[in-house]
Amino acid sequence: MFYKSIFQGKIEFDNPRSYSKGLKMFRHRVDNYHKSIELIFEEEQLFNEESMTIEIPRTVINVTEKAWKTTVSLLTYTAQFAISGNIGAWMIEDGKLMHFAWIEPQSDKMVVKNYLEGKKLSKVEGREKEAMDLLTTAIEGYDKHSQAYERRGYLNYILQNYHDAERDFTKAIQWDDSNAAAYLGRGRLKMKRQDYNNALKDLEMGIKFSLALQDIHWHARRLKADCLMHLEDYKKAEFELRFFNKREFDRSSRNRRHLKASLYKHAMALRKLGDEKGALESLTNALKVIEEDQKYVTDGDIYVELALVKRSLGKNGYLADLKKAVSLGNTRAQGLLENA
Repeated sequence: MFYKSIFQGKIEFDNPRSYSKGLKMFRHRVDNYHKSIELIFEEEQLFNEESMTIEIPRTVINVTEKAWKTTVSLLTYTAQFAISGNIGAWMIEDGKLMHFAWIEPQSDKMVVKNYLEGKKLSKVEGREKEAMDLLTTAIEGYDKHSQAYERRGYLNYILQNYHDAERDFTKAIQWDDSNAAAYLGRGRLKMKRQDYNNALKDLEMGIKFSLALQDIHWHARRLKADCLMHLEDYKKAEFELRFFNKREFDRSSRNRRHLKASLYKHAMALRKLGDEKGALESLTNALKVIEEDQKYVTDGDIYVELALVKRSLGKNGYLADLKKAVSLGNTRAQGLLENA
């Protein structure tokens, strides 16, 4: 049985000695454990002596489950001799994710340990300073560590050190021009400066170097839609929002908290394009979203727009929607109701 599989990424070795050891142990593993087992990649397809890396450009291939697992095991083993980078591996069956592996160096090397601990703490509220110190130490040990720069950039962004954040994101991209998270982070900074045209360029790179199977891909698409709305390119914004709204996100996905707001924005884009019926559908769907943490738009805002769309279409319920918005504390609805 063959399954659609995707591999992409890069693992870096910090010096010729580490690179040689990684290659030697790769060969040893193949000769002693995998010689009779089919592997997805040959040695020549993976190792780059000049850059001292294992590189896999985005590769989509149909393989057996055994070949996928064996290849992932071999790459995971070899990665322990490296210093930085990551490789993603996905296996898909009927459009659903069957297996996933995120391969990155795991060893007692201080750079690796500091990065992994800093990365872990970067996600813990209140531990930002500690995480940043660990990531800085990792960078001091290996100044080409793209992933450590990206994580430190993220922390600088959270702490509102925007100049330092942009420097870190740019460094991350300098050392790995396929670092999707760094493009996303720098794009967010440019949006904060209202530099929407240049933000779009970074977000599009983030989309390019991520997969639709990854949350970051949809995060970048959602922000791209926001940029397009600010630039009044409503046709392209509508496409991105429609694409986002059709996605079924896992319960753990942070993108779920933006579903209500995305449907609302989609309605606003459709109204700008003259599609009031489509806007009515999106607003109605937005009110149906009852997920937690839907804090980016209120039901009061939605009821106001719903009322305006219904009035435009000559439908009943216009005043009832305004009254509902007023009951939810929407001041704009109060003014509209008084002048109705």
